[in-house]
Amino acid sequence: MEIKDLRKLSDAELAKKIKETKEELFVKRMQHANGTLEKPKQLTALRRDVARMKTILNERKISGGVK
Repeated sequence: MEIKDLRKLSDAELAKKIKETKEELFVKRMQHANGTLEKPKQLTALRRDVARMKTILNERKISGGVK
């Protein structure tokens, strides 16, 4: 997901999105362990998406602004 799209989301929406992405990451890890994951690069992409979303939340927390 694009960073500019993530910045448009509210804190609650970002938290929900993080939870959904972590659940998807868990499923992909299980597929990888079973050998049924077609694109292993998805694991990296999902982990980075979670990191981006957490970074945005942290920036907002530090700056004191709530969108």
